[in-house]
Amino acid sequence: MKTRLDFVSVQVRDLKVSETFYSHTIGFEVAEQTPPGAVVFKDEQGAFFAVRQPLPGTDLSKDFGLGVGIWFEVVDADALHARVVSAGGTVVSAPQPGPFGRMFVVRDPDGYQLTFHQG
Repeated sequence: MKTRLDFVSVQVRDLKVSETFYSHTIGFEVAEQTPPGAVVFKDEQGAFFAVRQPLPGTDLSKDFGLGVGIWFEVVDADALHARVVSAGGTVVSAPQPGPFGRMFVVRDPDGYQLTFHQG
């Protein structure tokens, strides 16, 4: 069976805060069509990533990102790292050699650790 991951969404506490983080701090582009209760981001290759309101019954006191690692391939890890730092983002690890090229890790407002690696 062949499979291909084509969409990822994560729960966030505050859609506006997360939209600002992912669009301003990271530089993701908001998709033209976004359903209620979510913000969808897209890239040039057609991949989609979304943040959405928590599902009913979600414990909002917990760190949503605990145990979750999300990796994004970028053209220039150092340039994106500089953008994140200048926008006040939380860097977990500075640019360094990694298993898939130069990489660094940031934490989003809900505790998700995002790894950006240079392909």
